[in-house]
Amino acid sequence: MTSPGSPSEARSLIIERLVGDSGEAAQVIDAGRAMAERAVPLLQKSLTGELGVPVIVDLKAVEISRVPEARSSAGENFAMTVVASPTSSDAVTLVIDGAAIAIMVSTLFGGDPDMPVSPIERDLSPIETDVSTMVFQQVAQALNGSGRRSLELRLPAPRAMSGMEAKRHVLRDGAALRIVLGVSTPADSGTITVTMPQRIVLAGRDGVAAVSEKDQNASWRARFSEEVMRSTVALEATMPLARLTLGDLANFDIGQIIEFEETAQSQARLSARGQTLFVCEFGKLGQNYTVRIKHPYDAGQNFIDGLMPAAAGRA
Repeated sequence: MTSPGSPSEARSLIIERLVGDSGEAAQVIDAGRAMAERAVPLLQKSLTGELGVPVIVDLKAVEISRVPEARSSAGENFAMTVVASPTSSDAVTLVIDGAAIAIMVSTLFGGDPDMPVSPIERDLSPIETDVSTMVFQQVAQALNGSGRRSLELRLPAPRAMSGMEAKRHVLRDGAALRIVLGVSTPADSGTITVTMPQRIVLAGRDGVAAVSEKDQNASWRARFSEEVMRSTVALEATMPLARLTLGDLANFDIGQIIEFEETAQSQARLSARGQTLFVCEFGKLGQNYTVRIKHPYDAGQNFIDGLMPAAAGRA
């Protein structure tokens, strides 16, 4: 790994490291729309086969979003599941609202699709949760694709969550794409919402590659919303203490004093969310302790430097 060549390159890499991959809005939406348009006819066919009566599935919206907003328009009574892939534990978040669940349950158990169904205004029953799980499986299969376009989702989809479990489930924040699918009969309609991290949408879909390093360096501000740029992170500054053998460590006693190495003050490291960002110099300004940024952290160079003492010891 080499160090960034300019402050703008370092800044771009740091932001990517903290908030995850994000692409140009138009590019993300185009890739997501193409994915959704391929999936809709497959989903309509599979749901009709499962339910035994025709249901209409149409594409309502494709828009830029954030992963935690997946439940924002689902109302009080909904079901949700999160499907993983080899590259992400939250590759696809699926949410179905109460109206769509009512349609699915009614038609599955012989209800007249031309008659309106009663809205769900209570916690979902086990049967309604099972039907939601079946719908999520059909949606995930339709989106998954095959060949080089495949999302490689880990199917079958996990059992649907509902009630407080679904509302309290923690969704990892990050730039996302939201696909809203309409499910309807002649008398009723509901929605299924698909939320995917942008990195999943962009990776290898129809030849749409992730944003190149050149584009990252040239337009990093354009690729991150003002919301992300205003978000706060906790910074931590640490200093290396000493290199000791395991035997020395085992002999430590309460109250023992450990000396800093001579170079420790100039090797402080500034990190956020577990990621080291800068190498700094520790100091003091008036009554306050400070760190002064020296250069961006280079993990590759740090690895090489860590090998040198070991090599010297063997010599």
